[in-house]
Amino acid sequence: MYKRTLVLGASPNPNRFAYKAIRSLQRRDIPVVAIGRKDTDLDGLKIMSGKPDNIGEIHTVALYMNAKLQEEFYDYLLKIRPKRIIFNPGTRNPEFAERARANGIEVVDDCLLVMLNNGKF
Repeated sequence: MYKRTLVLGASPNPNRFAYKAIRSLQRRDIPVVAIGRKDTDLDGLKIMSGKPDNIGEIHTVALYMNAKLQEEFYDYLLKIRPKRIIFNPGTRNPEFAERARANGIEVVDDCLLVMLNNGKF
């Protein structure tokens, strides 16, 4: 199944969970779009900053930023209409989760890395 995934809070730092998530998705040949604090390159994957247009269809958004930092992305994420949003540990946000559900988006409170390892992605 096509599950093109947007990692929001992407980082080129190997110690960050967002980095580990990107690598884990890539190892499984799951297409990744990465948005982080600044434009950078991660071995050929462009990490973009801001709210880039024309990122294509996104199945899943994996959040790697706290609830306060998510606020500026609410409208952007709703506009791209993903099928689901994964709130990883430390990103729980009842306000945004409710808005996402109201827009027909599946909300998952789980860890992307665990989901991938357990085959539940």
